[in-house]
Amino acid sequence: MAMGTITMAADVITTDRPSADAAKLVSRRRRSGPGRGGMKTEFLERDMVSGLKNGLDVIEAFDDRRPRLSLTDVAQITGLSRAAARRYLLTLTRLGYAEHDGKFFSLTPKILRLGYAYLSSTSLPVRIQPFLERVSETTGESSSAAVLDDTDVVYIARSATRRIMSIGLGIGSRLPAFCTSLGRAILAWKDPAWLDAYFRRVPLEARTPWTLTEEAAVRAALEEVRRRGYALVDEELELGLRSMAVPVQNAKGEVVCAINISIQASRMTADELVASALPVLTSVHGELRRLV
Repeated sequence: MAMGTITMAADVITTDRPSADAAKLVSRRRRSGPGRGGMKTEFLERDMVSGLKNGLDVIEAFDDRRPRLSLTDVAQITGLSRAAARRYLLTLTRLGYAEHDGKFFSLTPKILRLGYAYLSSTSLPVRIQPFLERVSETTGESSSAAVLDDTDVVYIARSATRRIMSIGLGIGSRLPAFCTSLGRAILAWKDPAWLDAYFRRVPLEARTPWTLTEEAAVRAALEEVRRRGYALVDEELELGLRSMAVPVQNAKGEVVCAINISIQASRMTADELVASALPVLTSVHGELRRLV
């Protein structure tokens, strides 16, 4: 969605956001998905292949917290019957995308082919990687890029100087958007109607004692991001982790992803992070706009 023009000075990014009245209403029987060049393609409910959707739901039931699942687990997570879940799991196993030890199912490395299909079909990660490496070289800190996928951000490129989180982060890692700097840097430029729908479906669960879990508080944080042009998240995702991010915009004025710098909170204050990192991220932001 075109977000207007983001203008970045040395310390701020602003945007001329389109009026909410400009949004077109779509029939309740229609859904929209990305088409060529980022255009939206409308299709009727009857165009949906439910079997494919269910199979993807089964795959997505597995994650870093649930790497091994029983048949009952998958049925409960996806809402499928045990018989249907069994057929999908056995199909995935037969095709080599899953394996079964007699009690639990787990995904196999072959599932990476699905993720690699995205990475190999888009030039965005390749274009961004050198800039992240420059950010890390200049600041001595880890830098990442991520895109928004439903309620999460998904890492598409990363330059790590040291491990700063208790969990390992890599390409394809997912984190909740509402409590991450990368997520807020993207969410802040969404229109009100989009955000209304987002807050209706996102679980605002606390990750630390400092996580904002009230919708009003998260909305206020997004307004602050719009006002100052960058997102700063202080120990909301994980204790001891501090990060800041800026949006990356393409030539059409669309925010396509965000880039950040993350540090251990004990190493510098929030103000020191902004003072040292914002000029670097600002410079990279300007250059990336001509490339993405």
